[in-house]
Amino acid sequence: MNKIVVGVDGSSGSIAAVKWARDEAKLRGAALEVVAVWQYPMMTTIPAFGALPEVADLSAQTEKHLREILEEAGIESTSDVPVTISVTEGTAVAALTSAAADADLLVVGSRGHGGFAGLLLGSVSHQCTMHATCPVVVVHP
Repeated sequence: MNKIVVGVDGSSGSIAAVKWARDEAKLRGAALEVVAVWQYPMMTTIPAFGALPEVADLSAQTEKHLREILEEAGIESTSDVPVTISVTEGTAVAALTSAAADADLLVVGSRGHGGFAGLLLGSVSHQCTMHATCPVVVVHP
């Protein structure tokens, strides 16, 4: 079966992207893999003992948040469009391009939570278009 991968971070662009990807998956008879990425917070000073959450907690929190986003957006697994979720630690570009290595299409939103740093470092959507091994669709909210 064909596979479409979509990145979701909760931004309006990613919500539009997952809805578009679901509709495209239905047209193509493809499965949909929804990817959320988290990074362990980098600290410039040593935190108080026990102040940072466990890695497992961050992964679980990210998955819970992703499931809430999908439910609110009306995205669910059906026989027409099987939906799986993937939660991974790392950078968004690396995680998305890796997940899409065997995909027919990668879908991302045009604006996420990058802010000013995203302008300096290059946006996730731009980097995905440069590094993905499959076609990339950038959806505007």
